[in-house]
Amino acid sequence: MGMISTVMGFLGFGVGTVFGLVIGYFLFIYLQPTDVKDPDIRPLIEQDSDILQKLLPEIPLWIKNPDYDRIDWLNKFVELMWPYLNKAICKTVKQIAEPIIAEQIPKYKIDSVEFEVLTLGSLPPTFQGIKVYSTEEKELIMELALKWASNPNILVAAKAFGLQATVQVLDLQVFASPRITLKPLVPSFPCFANIFVSLMEKPHVDFGLKLLNADVMSIPGLYRFVQELIKDQVANMYLWPKRLEIQIMDSAKAMKKPVGILNVKVVRAMKLKKKDLLGASDPYVKLKLSEEKLPSKKTTVKHKNLNPEWNEEFNFVVKDPEAQVLQFSVYDWEQVGSHDKMGLNIVPLKDLTPEEPKVLTLQLLKNLNSGDAQNDKSRGQLVLEVEYKPFDDNEAPNDNEDSNNMQKAPEGTPDGGGLLVVIVHEGQDLEGKHHTNPSVRLLFRGEEKRTKPVKKSRDPRWEEEFQFTLEEPPTNDRIHVEVVSTSSRMGLRHPKETLGYVDIYLSDVVTNKRINERYNLIDSKNGRIQIEMQWRTA
Repeated sequence: MGMISTVMGFLGFGVGTVFGLVIGYFLFIYLQPTDVKDPDIRPLIEQDSDILQKLLPEIPLWIKNPDYDRIDWLNKFVELMWPYLNKAICKTVKQIAEPIIAEQIPKYKIDSVEFEVLTLGSLPPTFQGIKVYSTEEKELIMELALKWASNPNILVAAKAFGLQATVQVLDLQVFASPRITLKPLVPSFPCFANIFVSLMEKPHVDFGLKLLNADVMSIPGLYRFVQELIKDQVANMYLWPKRLEIQIMDSAKAMKKPVGILNVKVVRAMKLKKKDLLGASDPYVKLKLSEEKLPSKKTTVKHKNLNPEWNEEFNFVVKDPEAQVLQFSVYDWEQVGSHDKMGLNIVPLKDLTPEEPKVLTLQLLKNLNSGDAQNDKSRGQLVLEVEYKPFDDNEAPNDNEDSNNMQKAPEGTPDGGGLLVVIVHEGQDLEGKHHTNPSVRLLFRGEEKRTKPVKKSRDPRWEEEFQFTLEEPPTNDRIHVEVVSTSSRMGLRHPKETLGYVDIYLSDVVTNKRINERYNLIDSKNGRIQIEMQWRTA
């Protein structure tokens, strides 16, 4: 009987267990708990004010503020790159901090301070949105909303008087609104010379701190004191308008700022060849520095003369004496049709000794190809007097100067006068009736200058500079700026049309030394043009 009762007991236990599991499964599936309700899903606009106040801190900034844009792509990029960024940032922090620590610890009689562990954790920072500012200057301004809840492990060991203490930083949280300015923008990669970082408000910083394995932040009053101290110290250093400057490259080299003046005197030409069928030629000389967007400078025309004398002087601003060359060409002036080129040559600036005047007698060539047999034919000679005058330390532009600081006018500018510099930057929303190939025409005191045309563009960028040397300040003058479109097709129908114009009075330029404005064009539907003007005095 004992054996039978034992077997029956096991069978009863098995059947009861299976039966209990089946009943429990059906009760779990088909019976809903009474204390759990389905979530109430409604649009934000239908929520009351109390619920909205609770949800507001968690709503992304690009939803609350239309000026901010989503940057999920940047968050994804940082997430994928974070294992490598983490190591790179920690390595950089060590390289910066260790020399500073080594310099400071002798003052406090500490033997050593070392990072035993330094990692920022596996959780990357996230950006809630970005706002980009558009200015007329050569800069890019961005404001980011940064949130970072990290799990770092920073362990610092300090040794003094034969004892060792360890400090550990855990559970870091940082909420900040940094403004990042890339300035100035330059035509060399990575296309900006400096990074400026400012905080637009006091940052929120929260972290755990252990000293000798004890939670220091649990001491009453210490947590709030440390948090406020960090906020105030960081704000004192980086709260806008204060900023952290990180130099990426030498802005003077990237922007090729002026380093000197080249004085050129066109003395005479000799034994020029006759180009006209009847009578002698009418020669004049065009001069230009390479790598410059400024138009060529010209001498006067000497009519019917194969041995003309000019004795005319010109000044050029030099930015790279090792690479730039003086290019000159002699032309035969024609009243109708194109002017015939009589010859050309170049003078490399690197061959000139600074502060040493030099007289050069140069052969006119057909072209600059040294192997061309046509260059053996005599075309005449041109006599030049050249002198390169580099700036000294007091005259040279400062590498760290702001873009609003003015350069001085070059040597040779008339006393009491100055140099009017006009920089045509860009146009917007330009539109012609038959074609849109815009170029800009400047008319000032009877002198006309033009930019190069940009084909088929409603938003062209010219970035061309023009200079006018004046005997007196243009206080009561104005400059006429006209945007013109020229047809690229052959034909006489609608060859040119005006896309708009504006007259700019120059009194503000003389008073402020520099203006950089965007002007609405007259006789244009929505067209605008950005013009920068500078008044430089000696």
